[in-house]
Amino acid sequence: MPDKPIIGITMGDPASIGPEIAVKALLDEEIYTICRPFIVGDASVFEHIIQKLGLQASLNVIHEVSEARFNYGVIDVYDLNNVNLDELEFGVVSAMAGNAAFESVVKVIELAMAGSIDATVTGPLNKKSMNEAGHHFAGHTEIYAQYTGTKKYAMLLVEDNMKVIHVSTHVSLRQACDLVKKDRIVEVIELLHNGLISLGETNLKIGIAGLNPHAGDSGLFGTEDDEEILPAVNQALKLGYDVEGPVPADTLFSKAATGNYGGVVAMYHDQGHIPFKLSGFKWNAEKKQMDSVKGVNITMGLPIIRTSVDHGTAFEIAGKGIASADAMTLAIKSAVQLSKNRITA
Repeated sequence: MPDKPIIGITMGDPASIGPEIAVKALLDEEIYTICRPFIVGDASVFEHIIQKLGLQASLNVIHEVSEARFNYGVIDVYDLNNVNLDELEFGVVSAMAGNAAFESVVKVIELAMAGSIDATVTGPLNKKSMNEAGHHFAGHTEIYAQYTGTKKYAMLLVEDNMKVIHVSTHVSLRQACDLVKKDRIVEVIELLHNGLISLGETNLKIGIAGLNPHAGDSGLFGTEDDEEILPAVNQALKLGYDVEGPVPADTLFSKAATGNYGGVVAMYHDQGHIPFKLSGFKWNAEKKQMDSVKGVNITMGLPIIRTSVDHGTAFEIAGKGIASADAMTLAIKSAVQLSKNRITA
């Protein structure tokens, strides 16, 4: 047991699918063969979801990591006692739920920063609920950056051949264009290179997306590709990185899906997220539910390890028992992998 990393998993928004997928992931016996997992959140929420959905699990309620048993079938929950079940409604935005989710994230960060755990995994947040509770963050990435004092960081999405890092994320599209700068792109290339090594990848070739249609087409459709992205690519080549670009985005991601690149750099949120989710999210029209929701979100550049599901709270199916735990399972496995190859991720 001592050689297996200790993984702290946050509850996510208690009104979401977060608690359900956390329990379902820990009902995969393989998880206990690779790590020592426990959940941070409100124990009563997990008692409720287990009973409501008839899941075959019991709880060990703890208040210190040292109290965890890490036994398959008995889920350790680090109880924050911050949810009133009488007020909790699945699929409903509330300040109480947003605060509970936020507190679970802060607690798991504190445990990791103190060295009590080896890695953190986060369930989905509802940004409106969190902001109604007075916690004004755009998402997990920004919370982690503030509470770890990190200035240089980036969002990396991982699913099979698709490994996508972003120059910017939670800003308007207009702001995102202004953030496409040479120094930031070089910084993100370095973060991606280190991330690929941490994930055990051998293909370290990195594709760099253009910002404009046809990567600007020699200035016909914008100048950022020639004035910021190309100089960044040239600088990265001088630093010894195996990079190619700027490549038109409509070409880049189709090449990435076939394994041509170990990873790619997207210039803004949707440029990276749309092709990524098309790769990992599969809808079954006949069953009217997802067959798979695969994708892991990793925050690169932190002094601690943080992985996450790359999907939202799915309020529309919360409490119905049909949520897929695929992404949570992959996020836990990625956290284990990163803890083995400890370049700061």
